[in-house]
Amino acid sequence: MVHSTHAGRDDRAGARTQIKIVVPDDHSMVSLLGSRDELLNVVERAFHSDIHVRGNEITVTGPPAETELVSRLFAELVELLKGGAQLTPDAVERSLAMLRSQSEERPAEVLTLDILSSRGRTIRPKTLNQKKYVDAIDKHTIVFGIGPAGTGKTYLAMAKAVKALQDKKVNRIILTRPAVEAGERLGFLPGTLYEKIDPYLRPLYDALHDMVDPDSIPRLMAAGTIEVAPLAYMRGRTLNDSFIILDEAQNTSPEQMKMFLTRLGFGSKVVVTGDVTQVDLPGGQLSGLRVVQDILDGVDDIDFCRLTSHDVVRHKLVGDIVEAYSRYDEAARVPEIKPGAAGRGPARKRGR
Repeated sequence: MVHSTHAGRDDRAGARTQIKIVVPDDHSMVSLLGSRDELLNVVERAFHSDIHVRGNEITVTGPPAETELVSRLFAELVELLKGGAQLTPDAVERSLAMLRSQSEERPAEVLTLDILSSRGRTIRPKTLNQKKYVDAIDKHTIVFGIGPAGTGKTYLAMAKAVKALQDKKVNRIILTRPAVEAGERLGFLPGTLYEKIDPYLRPLYDALHDMVDPDSIPRLMAAGTIEVAPLAYMRGRTLNDSFIILDEAQNTSPEQMKMFLTRLGFGSKVVVTGDVTQVDLPGGQLSGLRVVQDILDGVDDIDFCRLTSHDVVRHKLVGDIVEAYSRYDEAARVPEIKPGAAGRGPARKRGR
């Protein structure tokens, strides 16, 4: 546990206060501060306070609110080390973001939650919203994970599915996606039907290979324990004792979404993932994922989890790109008022 002591406190406006943080001897300062102080540099860049290290003591001098926050941050980082996590610049930045959000959840609790351990690696949530998403999957029968690319919607759902199968909570995993370009364009592709639809399902196979021994996947698929199929193959079925994931759900029609959700059988769990800003349906067709949020809002045992650009866990630039596009789209929605248009009634919206 990190011990903090206050010294030289001055409560006047613009005051600076000093906190001394004593790190327990059983924790390596190299692990806490990083090789060549890489992690310490991340902390220093995030604050205006002066931070000095001597032995296992860290002295922070600055505004009272900042010094207190730095103290809490180092306490969380020590807890992460105790939990077996390896500190990285990304983990430090995410811990700080959670502390600044003033959430009741501690960063150490979020970042050390083990979802699945497989093939020498452990899959954990990396943001507060990701943990809420994972918790929602545990608590509800149907969960919608809605957010931009790179927020871990599908990957975390897959990890929960594999874990449920390992724990014998379900008998099989069913992974499905709509093949948007099916129809005429699919017919021009060479090969069998499975070879034609394989490109649409490949991302699901890739995630599966990260979590299950690749040599066992053909056997599991042959036995029907794991099924990867286009959404059209779900019609007419009742899926019992299954963990079912519908990916890229923004590319379903309202009719397809209803068809899929009504496949739910006893002992099953459903996770629907998608990004409503990335609809690829032709001719401005309405997205089933957009409509279902209004239809099922407030229905018991169904939860909608929304992730944002702050939950992107790919390269940092991906989050910046998503944020930039969101600002651009928001600006594009602001109606332009033309000269002389004052006093006119609102323009009639075109049907979608």
